[in-house]
Amino acid sequence: MAANGNPTWVDVSLPDVGSSQDFYSSLFGWTFEDQGEEYGHYHMIKAEDGRVLGGAMAAAPDDPTPPAWTVYLATDDLTGTLERAKEAGGTVLFDAMPTGELGTMAIATAPSGAAFGLWEPKTFDGFDAVDASGHPVWFETMSGDYDADLKFYAKALGWEPAAMDGVRYSTNRPGEAATAGICDAAEFLPAGTPSYWRVYFRVDNTDDAVARLLELGGRVLDGPQDSPFGRLATVADPSGVSFQMIMPSEA
Repeated sequence: MAANGNPTWVDVSLPDVGSSQDFYSSLFGWTFEDQGEEYGHYHMIKAEDGRVLGGAMAAAPDDPTPPAWTVYLATDDLTGTLERAKEAGGTVLFDAMPTGELGTMAIATAPSGAAFGLWEPKTFDGFDAVDASGHPVWFETMSGDYDADLKFYAKALGWEPAAMDGVRYSTNRPGEAATAGICDAAEFLPAGTPSYWRVYFRVDNTDDAVARLLELGGRVLDGPQDSPFGRLATVADPSGVSFQMIMPSEA
């Protein structure tokens, strides 16, 4: 399983899973496998290489929360993690919920209000962390309360924050052990926009992927643009669910 505090799963709530399947299958080559009534028709998403990379579910019609991707962080002690999260200023939105023999999940928020999942595995560890097309390759929280969130993730989930030079950005661990980041977004989050987590999906060519996304009815929110880590774009699917696409740099 992933180390405590590392991203281990992602899933997305969608207004219409059927039409979204067509979009993501055409964009990334994903396939969706319905897990049946026992699991509320939760869908496992597989990349073109056959590896499971995440999940999808239908958004509840009366849910006021906009459909979005959720990042799940690994824990080998969900009960203890939830207690530490509350002690560190977080909030538990959904307490521990067993999912058959697969594991146990919960949903919490950091002090900034950014919601994330927690996953304690039994028979299912989560996705395989691979740098391959169509897979999630980076995860970060856009925080409106950077200092409080840094302390929160360190206490609740054992992060060892490593600050980047010249910017208010830290990774969850130093150097090559880093698997997620936290960005001080207080100055550029639009008024009324809550803090949130976001997911980067690997593509072989960002500009080509953006062109295909537009053909399929998606929208470009920012970019494409070059960064020290690769060429990236912030986009949204036709239902408004946002995510990042990145072609990592060779460095």
